[in-house]
Amino acid sequence: MASQYDLIIIGSGPGGYVAAIRASQLGLKTAIVERESLGGICLNWGCIPTKALLKSAQVFQYIQHAADYGIKVGSAEADFGAVIKRSRDVANGMSKGVNFLMKKNKIDIIEGNGRVKAGKKVEVEKDGKKTEYTANHVMIATGGRARQLPNVPIDGQKVIEYRKAMTLETQPKSLVIIGSGAIGVEFAYVYASMGTKVTIVEFMPNIVPVEDEDISKELAKIYKKMGVEILTNSSVEKVDISGVGCISTVKTPTGEVKIESDIVLSAAGVIANIENIGLEEVGIKVEKGKVITDGFGQTNVPGYYAIGDVTKGQALAHVASAEGIICVEKIAGVAHVEPLDYNNIPGCTYCIPEIASVGYTEKAAKEAGYDIKVGKFPFSASGKAKAAGVSEGFVKVIFDAKYGEWLGAHMIGTNVTELIAEVVVARKLETTGHEIIKSVHPHPTMSEAVMEATAAAYGEVIHL
Repeated sequence: MASQYDLIIIGSGPGGYVAAIRASQLGLKTAIVERESLGGICLNWGCIPTKALLKSAQVFQYIQHAADYGIKVGSAEADFGAVIKRSRDVANGMSKGVNFLMKKNKIDIIEGNGRVKAGKKVEVEKDGKKTEYTANHVMIATGGRARQLPNVPIDGQKVIEYRKAMTLETQPKSLVIIGSGAIGVEFAYVYASMGTKVTIVEFMPNIVPVEDEDISKELAKIYKKMGVEILTNSSVEKVDISGVGCISTVKTPTGEVKIESDIVLSAAGVIANIENIGLEEVGIKVEKGKVITDGFGQTNVPGYYAIGDVTKGQALAHVASAEGIICVEKIAGVAHVEPLDYNNIPGCTYCIPEIASVGYTEKAAKEAGYDIKVGKFPFSASGKAKAAGVSEGFVKVIFDAKYGEWLGAHMIGTNVTELIAEVVVARKLETTGHEIIKSVHPHPTMSEAVMEATAAAYGEVIHL
């Protein structure tokens, strides 16, 4: 193991390991520091294993409704332990894949807790032993962790966070989920679909509050139909864990209510891992819990960079990966490197039905002063969706009425996370609504809904 590198990256999540590979491709001698498992939270405890859980839940729902497709099956039972094991096996396999990529690209893996030091040095501690490494450039990609609410401490047994929710030994009969962001609504589907009584408590007026209001209302309608109880404009004031289960005191618009459950899942967002990594010692500036950077990941201290959840951009895996690539390309002197356009980042939530969005919501577009055209196409009018038995949801598009600029798109339905990339690319290329309408979309596909929604915005829709 060398002690001198061109680049040392602290953290091997989707920001860190992607940046390391790109740096190696560009000829930089690179090392990556990781205290736990390669791939970080996303691969081991977030993006990947949750999708495995969601798929198992979806398969169980398919079996439960097999008769809707003309197929007779016997009674089905969810083997909760096997579902959890499959999720962990998928994550473990992916982590081994990252290990292979590190070796393939000749990237040194340094195990332990990394800490930046002055003079472009990184100190790594493992089993009480400290080793110092030097680099021309040091990148911080330490990611985030579950936010703890001060009045609802996480004990890991009755009040849990997302990691524990993926590894419970037995399926709870009842579950209260605090927060309805991506983590909250994804776990709500997993558990509710397998028979757990789920209650979502959301402080904001709508669930998935960052989404367009039409999306939030549609998901709430679908979840209530599933049997999920939803309390909006509400907050969990305290949780009594002195008994066998939990008793949550919830403040609602109509007064306090008490909800009994086996488990409480705190899904109130994430915070950056910036403590005890040497930022103060080096003099790296932090604002509102995030490292301050320019458009290329550079901090206020030359030679030190930060990407991913520790910075102010959206806390998404694909944002971290893109930031990492941009940062190392700038370091390596690649020509024409552009800062990331944070207004063209797709957001995906993998509850079922899925949610995908990019750009302005209708409300935000109006507040920004745009005169807009809005089109919506329901999947109930889609031949492919009807044939597949997944006709819930819609595609909603927003255009600037004056110039035809595609301001935003918002989707809820089966596999819409696979459709949103069309909008991202179109917006990157400054494609207008008329160009989308005249681009032939294959039939029958779910993707036709994007074209049809665009046509609806311009009064040219055919199938409504």
